[in-house]
Amino acid sequence: MSVSAQTTTPQQYLAARGRWHPLEIVFWLATLTPYFLFPDYLSLASQIAVAALFALSLDLILGYAGVVSLGHAAFFGLGAYTAGIFSKYVWGDVFSGLIVAGLLAAAVGWASSFIIARFRHLTLIMITLGLGLLLAEAANRAHWLTGGSDGLQGIAISPIFGVFNFDLYGKTAYGYSLAVLFVMFLAARRLVNSPFGLALRGIRENFVRMPAIGAESRAHIRTAYTIAAGMAGIAGAVIAQTTQTVALEAIGFQRSADVLVMLVLGGAGRLYGGLVGSIIFMVARDQLSGMAPQYWYFWIGVLLITVVMVLPNGILGGLSQLWSRWRKS
Repeated sequence: MSVSAQTTTPQQYLAARGRWHPLEIVFWLATLTPYFLFPDYLSLASQIAVAALFALSLDLILGYAGVVSLGHAAFFGLGAYTAGIFSKYVWGDVFSGLIVAGLLAAAVGWASSFIIARFRHLTLIMITLGLGLLLAEAANRAHWLTGGSDGLQGIAISPIFGVFNFDLYGKTAYGYSLAVLFVMFLAARRLVNSPFGLALRGIRENFVRMPAIGAESRAHIRTAYTIAAGMAGIAGAVIAQTTQTVALEAIGFQRSADVLVMLVLGGAGRLYGGLVGSIIFMVARDQLSGMAPQYWYFWIGVLLITVVMVLPNGILGGLSQLWSRWRKS
């Protein structure tokens, strides 16, 4: 018998949600299969892990707090450039670069959260879009630091623990990307299954009424936005370290749009939605671009429209509904 929020205390409800389901264990064990079944696709698997972490960061603010952002790539790109510049001019240690990138992205996210928390709906969408475009143009103009449209080159990354080099086959890159994703996922899982996460869900459903029960909506949104920005910065840092280059598109609008598509495909507000969506999107892009490079976005559009029409809550949301109907039948 399932535990519901209507028949239990909030503490019991959160404790039930925090338990690991066997399918979760299967999912994470399956992430190791590329080493054995698809060794030629480890570079793609590494990109999928980074995209999944980026989608997870967006899910915290969109899926749980209801904050729609079209400029989330600003933090991803900021983290990428920070890690790249840090490795190039200061120190090539991956973990130091990861921390610095995450902290700087979180700091910028915290500063901008005071604006974000004041607005909702269309105004909020336009503000996030504008902030993203501003940072993208700033990166383009700062050619002396970021490389501009040529990208940041000459990044020197030290071996992990002084042993594991980033090789051309992507073995170390995938292991590193997957490890960072898993650690960040554990943190996000703990966060959303806490009283803070429950408050975010309440804010998503009714922004105005939540302060009446002691959850100050704007303060919670600022905190969630700061955490999401830091996670996006870490995702950007990982892509910079594993590829040892940072392209201008890392901070562009297209990346913000892509991660939103990933989240919609998988299902927002489900933690695994962004992960599943990123796998589907990245694999589809890889296969479709190989068949028809100039038309692959057309088929992504068809996939997106089909999922939204048939499964409004995303693939995981649709599967969850089917499972519930099957159990009741």
